[in-house]
Amino acid sequence: METDAGIVTREIKITDTTANPAPLGLLAFGMTTVMLNLHNAGFFTLGSMIFAMGIFYGGIAQIIAGIMEWKKNNTFGTLAFISYGFFWISLVGLILMPKFGFSSLFSKEEFLAFLGIWGLFSFVMWIITFRLTRALQVVFGLLTLLFVLLIAGNALGSITILQVAGVEGIICGLSAMYAGLGQVMNEVYTERIVKLG
Repeated sequence: METDAGIVTREIKITDTTANPAPLGLLAFGMTTVMLNLHNAGFFTLGSMIFAMGIFYGGIAQIIAGIMEWKKNNTFGTLAFISYGFFWISLVGLILMPKFGFSSLFSKEEFLAFLGIWGLFSFVMWIITFRLTRALQVVFGLLTLLFVLLIAGNALGSITILQVAGVEGIICGLSAMYAGLGQVMNEVYTERIVKLG
């Protein structure tokens, strides 16, 4: 391109060839959700395996995926992965901080407020997914329902509702894994093998 001053300039286009970070974020969220909800469903006690998953995979790996989404100019992915990554770290902190003497144990009302604000956030994110894929609509719809069940179970002190929440949470986590692994499979096979909507 030549300017009025006779100087020749070239237009350079930069193409983003970095990997899609969404599968990492979806799997970090999904696998950690499955593991926690296996506990909620009554299959095993809450322990270091879930805490480690919450900090390192559900937490740190998901935050890394969110930062990578920021580089991709994906506001939804950035917000979702970084927020839920810190959700997992916060949840582990809520449980472990009192054990190490950093704070007093949270009250039932405080925990319900914690679940409520995350449930509200998840509900709005679910509404946003109606402009995105069907797979994400399912993930965020199930996640919103999970928070509703957790709120009800904790408010009423009902083990049965919490176990139902656990089963529903396992399904939610598996749906996120499906969405993440489906994206990888479609990319690797360069065709639409897994329907994501």
